[in-house]
Amino acid sequence: MKCRSYELFFEVFSNKTRFRIIQSLLREPKSVNRICGDIKEEQSKVSHNLNKLMKCHFLDVSRDGKRRIYSLNKDTVIPILNLVEKHVGKHCCEGCLIK
Repeated sequence: MKCRSYELFFEVFSNKTRFRIIQSLLREPKSVNRICGDIKEEQSKVSHNLNKLMKCHFLDVSRDGKRRIYSLNKDTVIPILNLVEKHVGKHCCEGCLIK
């Protein structure tokens, strides 16, 4: 078991700014500027957190001219979020869904 890897995963996942970025990207892939607008944070803070998300492969990146377009990792992150949504909907008393 890679305990430190698990710690890093949950650390990345539990940060409020990063989670708000993830929520923003659930709707569609976006540039850093659009993410900033969605979550009402400065670009430097968003860029720093995008790098953390990239390091743990939560995101995929493509290019659109000079812009980098960020999207959630469809193979692992989206299924995890779907499982979390199922769990929260069934077992968490506040019933706040991710989407």
